Amino acid sequence: MRPDDWYLTEDPDDFLARAGDFLRSRPDLHTMPLTVLEKLRTDGADAYGAGATVLGRLERAGTVHAAFHHLPSRGLSVTALTPEHADTLAAHLAALGHVLPYVSADHDTATAFAEAWQRHTGAEPVLSKRIRLYRLGTLTPQEPAPEGRGRVAGGPDHEHIVRWCGEFTDTVGEIPAVDAGSWAGSRFADKHFTFWETPDGTPVSMAAVTSMIAGMVRVDPVYTPARLRGRGYAGAVTVEVSRAALAAGATDVVLFADPANATSNALYQRLGYVPVTDFAVYDF
Repeated sequence: MRPDDWYLTEDPDDFLARAGDFLRSRPDLHTMPLTVLEKLRTDGADAYGAGATVLGRLERAGTVHAAFHHLPSRGLSVTALTPEHADTLAAHLAALGHVLPYVSADHDTATAFAEAWQRHTGAEPVLSKRIRLYRLGTLTPQEPAPEGRGRVAGGPDHEHIVRWCGEFTDTVGEIPAVDAGSWAGSRFADKHFTFWETPDGTPVSMAAVTSMIAGMVRVDPVYTPARLRGRGYAGAVTVEVSRAALAAGATDVVLFADPANATSNALYQRLGYVPVTDFAVYDF
């Protein structure tokens, strides 16, 4: 493919009109671009900070084969590419003067693009993260379930949610960290939270979901304070939000997990989540 088969825009509505069907064809694999585009569409061009968000599609003969987004001051996120297509994209972006702190994609695509980016720019790639995508098959609640119940969080729970999201980002080493001052611009602000509570009404675990897009809902994050782990609370709240998503009509309920965390991966698979693919992030 020629580099000019890549078409770039800063207009999310134009991009969705041309690449929306492609993204909706696999809502599970395309969970990240779907949610990013929805945020841009609803919150405006500065939803991810000052600067332009560049959106691109690989199109030939009226058919879209791949898509990417490059958020301001962040890296490149791209759907599955062949090595040839990864090379044409790297060449195109390098020629346009793009600066990429990292690339995020399925493992094979990320690796192919990282190698191509090094060829075209000299930037040395370093594998910094791997993360596994799961899709819900048949929901299988854990037995026995811990005592208590799920409760959808509301306005009075905001301070609690912010504090636990801050603890979550600290625990997993996520940057930027989250606190009351940065909440509005964080990736958590537009999600819907549920607590698992003990019979006396004490929250002991938390899970959030994205709004439904193209029948897809992503569970993120799931968090239990360290002192309360090992009691089944994370599984209970994950089942709660997964069941609610299905009841609302979701056809693809997905989540990400660190493949190095054997405990969480085993839990999600017991609950009925099935591995789809591994993603990788290469820093430049």
